[in-house]
Amino acid sequence: MSQNSRHRAGFVNIIGNPNVGKSTLMNALVGEKLSIVTAKAQTTRHRIMGIVNGEDWQIVYSDTPGILKPNYRLQENMMDFVETAIGDADIILYVTDTVEKADKNVEYIEKLSRIDCPVILIINKIDISSQDRVRELMAWWQEQLPKAVILPASAQERFNLDSIFNAILERLPLSPPWFDKDTFTDKNLRFFASEIIREKIFLNFKEEIPYSCQVEIEEFKEGRERYDIGAVIYVMRDSQKGIIIGKGGAALKKLGTQARIDMEDFFQKKVFLRLYVKVDPDWRENKKELKKFGYEF
Repeated sequence: MSQNSRHRAGFVNIIGNPNVGKSTLMNALVGEKLSIVTAKAQTTRHRIMGIVNGEDWQIVYSDTPGILKPNYRLQENMMDFVETAIGDADIILYVTDTVEKADKNVEYIEKLSRIDCPVILIINKIDISSQDRVRELMAWWQEQLPKAVILPASAQERFNLDSIFNAILERLPLSPPWFDKDTFTDKNLRFFASEIIREKIFLNFKEEIPYSCQVEIEEFKEGRERYDIGAVIYVMRDSQKGIIIGKGGAALKKLGTQARIDMEDFFQKKVFLRLYVKVDPDWRENKKELKKFGYEF
């Protein structure tokens, strides 16, 4: 068999409920910070691919939004990303943790029991649990999904990542690479600029504010010395605009500084960042707006 015909490649799609650590796990497995990580639910809105390459293998990881029952069109689109990820997976990484009720969203557990592709179930956050509780959860999950590989892990502490990687590699189908070997994601730099700003909104503001915001990169120029980036933060109400800007523009300035520092670290180049805030009351429901922001297929 030739070198090329022994090459393994496949789509490893990460799904699970909100706040179980999917994005932290994805970032740890990829070795790059591609997905927003905060303590709030629903921070991931898109399907984001991270591509890891070896000499004779390529793993295309996908982080997906947390499973939820949609309340508006944006959330319906988020769940479309999850359904697509289940449909085109070569391997599914289903992430649960030691905190959530094991039978939450039971219809997805039933769906996993019926699919043909391998399922690797990760019980995350074992660093905040006891050995007895972890053993109990492993036994419960093995009963629910007899064909699945059950692995305990801590994405935060990077514990047991090798076992996850080996379990994936053993189950990858024989295939040529899907992407060039020097590609590490399917998203462009504009996308990551908007996600960095969105992460800072989640970290700096409470309650409904982060869920009412969307970021659009209007200008993205790469010069020899720096990137010039102009971004608009869309909110749904005037009162939210006031909160984002803050007294004398202080909140927006703080947000911009934090985002710029992270962008410079991510892009490895100086960044000049301008932020604007606009009100768009209907962006979460408007099909045209959602398409502009990359949510509608």
